[in-house]
This record gives sequence, structure tokens and C-alpha cells, in this order.
Amino acid sequence: MDALAGLLEGPRASGAFLLRIVLETPWSIRVQDRSPLCVAVMLSGEARIEPDSGEPVRLVPGDVAIIRGPDPYVMRDDPTTEPQVIVHPGQQCVTPEGVELRERMSLGVRTWGSNPDGPVQLLLGVYEEVGAVGQRLLDVLPPLLVVSDDTWDSTLVPVLAREVTKQGPAQGVVLDRLLDLLLISVLRVWLDRPESEAPPWYRAHTHPVVGEALRLFHEQPADNWTLGRVATEIGVSRATLADTFRSTVGTPPMTYLTEWRLALAADLLRQSDATLNAVARQVGYSTGFALSTAFKRVYGVSPQEHRNTTAAAV
Repeated sequence: MDALAGLLEGPRASGAFLLRIVLETPWSIRVQDRSPLCVAVMLSGEARIEPDSGEPVRLVPGDVAIIRGPDPYVMRDDPTTEPQVIVHPGQQCVTPEGVELRERMSLGVRTWGSNPDGPVQLLLGVYEEVGAVGQRLLDVLPPLLVVSDDTWDSTLVPVLAREVTKQGPAQGVVLDRLLDLLLISVLRVWLDRPESEAPPWYRAHTHPVVGEALRLFHEQPADNWTLGRVATEIGVSRATLADTFRSTVGTPPMTYLTEWRLALAADLLRQSDATLNAVARQVGYSTGFALSTAFKRVYGVSPQEHRNTTAAAV
């Protein structure tokens, strides 16, 4: 597993909110659901995405937009069209006056809108949580990015469009994985662009020394890594590893490993009821006390407080 693969494991869909939206013009939807990540795919017609702070972007068929929350944004056909629908947390859809619309505008299986034959069609996939590992990825993304149909192999789009309205065994799991694949594919295309200003850890995954160190950290975070052992595994000196890693990634190798271990621990605490000692062993700490000390130093709260806070938010 390279560094990108490890980080992309974070925002993994599980029961993600996925919807096909069909509309007639004029239309306008204000989204203020505070979700951390949304993927919007334009199937037909055109749309504008207008963040509350930032430049608007126009989508045409085949375009995929990734919108990083939790800040609100508006999707509409024209800048003069006032919002007709407001989306609140929990995907509650209401008019500006507060009238419930979710059931009223239902058009069938995972389909919603104002007209089943409307000229505007888009897919919307919402990740309602991403965890600490996923946050490390989101932190390097702009609030809004778009990849055009003519810049990547978008064969996943028609597959997802066909599957989204189907009912069948494990259909939710199928849709989650297709959404993940679409997200990963779009991010890879965007991160490979020179103008994307991709983070150092992404550029480093092809480096012969640093890329190998990142692979070891991501594949085996619980191993008893020391600078000397990592250098031996890669076949370079300690000094070469330390200097090359820091100049390429921006942090010392063992600092990067600590941050990665603690992000994994934060997600394990959120996703399971494993004991603190069990979580500690999974991420490379000898005891729960050692993990707790490091965790509080970085996150400002104890592992138990982190677990209680995230459980209360669900």
C-alpha cells in the first residue's frame, strides 16, 4: 500500500447517501448539510456550483465535482435563480419556508426531483463522515475541484448511473464501492495535474527512498520501526533516509509515522469498541497508557474522550 492508497482508505463509503436527481429549469438547491465530502456527477444539462466563499464553477455532462465541506454551497441552473430547496443535516430537504420536500419530490428508487423527464440529471454521493485518516486527505484539497469528462477515463460514470436506481441483494454495498472507485479515480487525475499543488506525501510515493518508507509505514504501522530499521529495510543510511524524507515530505520520518499511527487510532476508537490496549497494539504502541499520552498531546483530548465525543455525535 502506498501513501495515497492508505489515505484514500479513510473516506470510505459505508451507507453513503447516493441519489439521482432529475430537474426541470429553473432550479436551485442550497446545500448546508455540513457533510465533509460530496461527489457530484453531471449526467445531462448544465449546472453551476457556487460556494459561499469561492469562485463558481459550471458543470457540463461528464464533469465530476468534489466538494469539501462543511461550508454551504448552491447548485443551480442560473445565477439569478433563487434557492427553491434547502438541504439540512441528515439530508432533510425543505423549501425556504420550511415545507418538507423529501417525500413530495421522490421519483422512485434513489431518484428525486421536480420532473422524471427533466432535462437536468446529476448523481450526488455524500460522505457523511470521513474519520481522522480521511481528514488528512481532505485537508489538502481545495473547497471545490472539477475533473472534466475529456481529461480522464470516465467509464465508471455510466456504471454508477445504471446501478443507482437498482434494487437487489447487497445493492448498498455495490453502490458504496462504486462511489469509492469514482472518488479515487477523480482524485488521482486531479492530484497528478501540475496546477493541483499536490501535497508532498503524494509526490513522494514514486520516490525510490521516501516512497518505500511510506509504504512500510502504511502497510505495517504496528511494527517496531526505528529510523535505523527503516533505513536498513530500504538499503540506505540513517542520515540519507532522514534528510531525504524530511526534504521531500516536510516532516521527519518518525514524526510522520507517529501522526499516521494516531490517525489510525482515532478511527479505530470511533469505529469499534476495542479496548484501548487492543487499539494501541494495532497501531504500534506497547500499552494503552503510551497511546493515551501521545494521543492527548496531539489531539488535546484523551482517547476515551475522543470516543465519547464521536459516539455522541452519531
